[in-house]
Amino acid sequence: MNAIRYNKPRDFVLVTLPVPQHGPREILTKAKSCDICGSDLHVDSGELDTRVPVITGHETGGIVVKLGNGAKGFEIGDKVTADNAELCGYCHYCRQAKPLYCDNFAAHGLHLDGGFAPYCVFPTEKLFRFENLDWEEAMLFEAASCAVHGVDRIRPVIGSTILLIGSSPTGLCLSQLLKANGVQHVVLASNAGLKMELAKKLNAAHQYVELDRQNPQQQWQLLHVQFPHGFDVVIVATGSHLVLEMAINFCTRGGTLLYYGVYEKDALIRVSPSKVFMDEITIIGSHSQMWCMARSVKYLESRRVDVRGIVDKAFRLEEFGQALDAVRNKQCVKATILFN
Repeated sequence: MNAIRYNKPRDFVLVTLPVPQHGPREILTKAKSCDICGSDLHVDSGELDTRVPVITGHETGGIVVKLGNGAKGFEIGDKVTADNAELCGYCHYCRQAKPLYCDNFAAHGLHLDGGFAPYCVFPTEKLFRFENLDWEEAMLFEAASCAVHGVDRIRPVIGSTILLIGSSPTGLCLSQLLKANGVQHVVLASNAGLKMELAKKLNAAHQYVELDRQNPQQQWQLLHVQFPHGFDVVIVATGSHLVLEMAINFCTRGGTLLYYGVYEKDALIRVSPSKVFMDEITIIGSHSQMWCMARSVKYLESRRVDVRGIVDKAFRLEEFGQALDAVRNKQCVKATILFN
C-alpha cells in the first residue's frame, strides 16, 4: 500500500509499505477518508512532537475489513471512525483515572501510524460505528470530539454568555455545541472569509463579528461597548498568542478564559496577575479529548452539530502536499484525502 510517511519535520514522502497486521483485540480498517487538521501543519513544521518515521493523519475512519479473534462488537463492512489515542494504563495518571494526561500517551498520526494510508489498525475499543454521514463529513467526528471535551472543561452555566474567537472546523463544532447546551448567547468573532460565511450558513452562533484582518481594533472596541461587563466565558480557538493575550480583557469578573488551540512552543503572553487576582479569572486549557467520541457521533449523526460544507476540498493521497498548502494558504475551510 502507498502511504504518507514523515521522516522529520517538512520531510514527507509517499512510500510503499505492506498492509499492517492486526492483533487479537485489534481491527484492520480500509480507509475511506482522512482529513487535514490544522495540527497537521504543526506536525509538518515540527511544532508538535512526533515519533518518526510515522504515517501521519489522525482524523480518520473507514470500513472494517478484518477482525482479531478477540475483537467484539463489530462486523465486516461496518462504517467506523477512530479515536486516535492509545494509553499505557499503568502510569501515575492512568492509575488516577486521568487518561488524557497519560505519561505514555500515543496518538495515531503522531506517534503511531495513522490515516494517510489505505489501511490502518486500531484497538477495538477505539473504533465507533456510524451510519448516516458521508465520508467527507464523517471524519469531523474527531474534531467534534475535541469540542465535546472543550464543553466538558468549561461546564457552562445555563444562561451564560460566551465569546468564541476563531472559526476553525473544531471551533464551528464547539460553537454549535455551546448553543445546544444551555448557553444563552454565543458571539463568534473571527476574520472575515470562507469560514465565517460557512458559520452563518450553519447557524453556528447567535451573533457574528467579522474581523478586518488588517485592523480589527475598531470592532473589538465596539464589542466592549456592546458587552461592557464582558462575557462569562471567553474561548480562544486560534493559534495566535497575541489574540490570547488580549482576550482576557473580555472576561467578566469571575469569568473563565479557555485556551483552545495549538500555539508555538516558544510563544509567551503577558497576563496581569492583579487582574486575575482581583477579578477572580479562571484560566484553563482544553487539549485533545478522551472518550468523547461516542457523544460526538450522536451530535453529528443527529445534525444537532451540522458539519455540512466544512470539508470543501478533496485530494488524492498523491496530492498530499497540495492539500497541506490549501489549508496553510487558507484556500479552503478544510481539506480531506479521499481513498477509492
